[in-house]
Amino acid sequence: MIYISRVEHFNAAHKLYNANWSEEKNVEVFGPCCNHNWHGHNFDLIVTVKGEPATDSGFVIDLKKLSVLIRKEVIDKVDHKNLNLDVDFMTDKFASTEILAMEFWKILAPAIKELAPNAALHSIKLYETPRNFVEYFG
Repeated sequence: MIYISRVEHFNAAHKLYNANWSEEKNVEVFGPCCNHNWHGHNFDLIVTVKGEPATDSGFVIDLKKLSVLIRKEVIDKVDHKNLNLDVDFMTDKFASTEILAMEFWKILAPAIKELAPNAALHSIKLYETPRNFVEYFG
């Protein structure tokens, strides 16, 4: 089994806020991330695909095609957007990095299978900052 990854980058704003909590509780839990005027991140998205290399190309998946797919299905929808307000697949969802990674999986897993039937999405790694990231395996 071979694992191959593609890194993409996007910038987005969001706010972590639970409307069922008091302002004090939100500040206690989310700190500056619940700023009323939002805050932003320079995200790095790492998409890892697994499979066996094809006999004709030697590829698990064509990375150029994977990049186009990720950009079309995910990056173009979130880059320079407000995750709470502008992104259709985040409507009525908490805009945490964890939830965002799970939503990316829902979009990319079937699209990757269609692009490369002998490959499968292995993981989504989403860096919110150089020190904070999530990794999701479906």
